Amino acid sequence: MVVLGIDIVKKLGLIENLSEKELNDPEGAGFDIRVGEVFEIKSYGFLGVKQRKTPNIEKIATHNKDKEYFLKPGEYVLVKTMERINLPENIVALTFPRSTLQRCGMLLLTTQTSPGYSGELVFGLKNLGNENFKLELGSRIAHIMFLEVKGETPKYKGQWQGGRITTEGEEEQV
Repeated sequence: MVVLGIDIVKKLGLIENLSEKELNDPEGAGFDIRVGEVFEIKSYGFLGVKQRKTPNIEKIATHNKDKEYFLKPGEYVLVKTMERINLPENIVALTFPRSTLQRCGMLLLTTQTSPGYSGELVFGLKNLGNENFKLELGSRIAHIMFLEVKGETPKYKGQWQGGRITTEGEEEQV
């Protein structure tokens, strides 16, 4: 496994809209990425063998107009990043929560991002603690690293391309 250095990530243009801090003074083997929008789940969803439907959602906070959002104990929301990634066919991205979240009783659910994906990232965030948690919009929430894929790898097929948050009703999975 080869993690790409920040100089290579910048040169390849793998990530857009980084904060000034990340552009000028990054730490570690990748970049910290920020919360841009928060969404509430408003209905049921399902995952079938061939079909799926993700829940209806409502945007409840955005960095352009809201300074903060308070998550109540047990509350689960979706968060979308301010940064946008652009992965060629030979690069995969792995995202990990910042440790401050764990120390505050928060669980950030992340995933790998497949080669060929382009767009913002969407994560799940749950308050596991017994107290409210204040989330400032624009704060650094996760750390992203980029890895080179050796050998042939199918490119991402694109149903979630561009940072789409939910489906428009039921849809067939590819």
